[in-house]
Amino acid sequence: MLIVQKYGGTSVGNPERILNVAKRVIRTKESGHDVVVVVSAMSGETDRLINLASKVSENPDPRELDVMVSTGEQVTIALLAMAIQSMGHKAQSFTGMQAGIISDSVHTKARIEKITGERIQKALQEGKIAVVAGFQGIDAQSDITTLGRGGSDLTAVAVAAAIKADFCDIYTDVDGVYTTDPNMVPQARKLDKISYEEMLEMASSGAKVLQSRSVELAKKYSVPVRVLSSFNDNPGTLVTKEDSDMEKVVVSGVAYDKNQVKVTVQGVPDKPGIAAKMFVEIANNNINVDMIIQNIGEAGLTDLSFTVPKTDSKKITDVMKRVVSEIGARGISLKEEIAKISIIGVGMRSHSGVAAQMFAALAKEGINIMMISTSEIKISCVIEAKYTELAVRVLHETFQMDKTA
Repeated sequence: MLIVQKYGGTSVGNPERILNVAKRVIRTKESGHDVVVVVSAMSGETDRLINLASKVSENPDPRELDVMVSTGEQVTIALLAMAIQSMGHKAQSFTGMQAGIISDSVHTKARIEKITGERIQKALQEGKIAVVAGFQGIDAQSDITTLGRGGSDLTAVAVAAAIKADFCDIYTDVDGVYTTDPNMVPQARKLDKISYEEMLEMASSGAKVLQSRSVELAKKYSVPVRVLSSFNDNPGTLVTKEDSDMEKVVVSGVAYDKNQVKVTVQGVPDKPGIAAKMFVEIANNNINVDMIIQNIGEAGLTDLSFTVPKTDSKKITDVMKRVVSEIGARGISLKEEIAKISIIGVGMRSHSGVAAQMFAALAKEGINIMMISTSEIKISCVIEAKYTELAVRVLHETFQMDKTA
């Protein structure tokens, strides 16, 4: 079999852990499999580099920031290749450029456009273990780009799709996907398998096990993904196509996201084209909008609220001040102390009354809902951040997620 393994920053956090990863990789190789390993920077390294940049510039140039933060993974691939070689196996390391990972030019959150993977294939044919830097690529101008937080997951899935791997194994500091954060709810249960759709909704709703774009790519190319622990050999969670067993469970998980801000634009002229003008400008500044709610218009004016990542707070403020002036709105306000709570499950398609149960459970605890959005398999609510843990615990209990189907 051809297996892509990905190890996150905690798994390669120090030389001892890198040696443990090398042993695990070699064990897979000695079992008769071809192995490509994708690694992140050592834990804390990317933050250290970003902090360094902030010491010399209040607003670092994104291109130069990418040049700098990409060095974290370069250190790890070299160390891991050396460790594997020291144990008597052949290994070769590749940066994003050397691996042929071509991206667009949106620095700090680039999207992969294609992977040539020729040098990876050649290394495998020569019996080597290929060690690839996660989180990075190269654009059409040969500039280094990075893929955003969690980008190593994206690299691993993209490489697996490009070389037609049998499995993409994501090794983390947890041993699978849980019904919710086990640090918050001790009764949280590990799932044996989860559909791409559910995992995508959980990842985009704040669950940090897998990056949402990596799940999107896995679904698109039908890459079977296994989430495993790099610290034990416990069976993990398989992320795969939906099957009939999954539909029996109404709600598979509760996710939360405290890294969002709510933006409210007051006194927006209630006429065609205004919303388009506003959100085109936001999109042109590469800011992702999540939930959107517009109030009923009165006297030709309306209020419009939406959420964006907390990291874009300053950028969205600058953009919206400009837009508010252009469209003749009254003003904007930002609310930072919010959390998005989401329940997810493919079983929602065939079960009614799920939203009513969710709202009743939150109301019983006196938790006010500011915004609501729904999809076929997800219901999300924005609440005050201070109620996050209570809301997660209550919803986990309400939908009996500690019990197996």
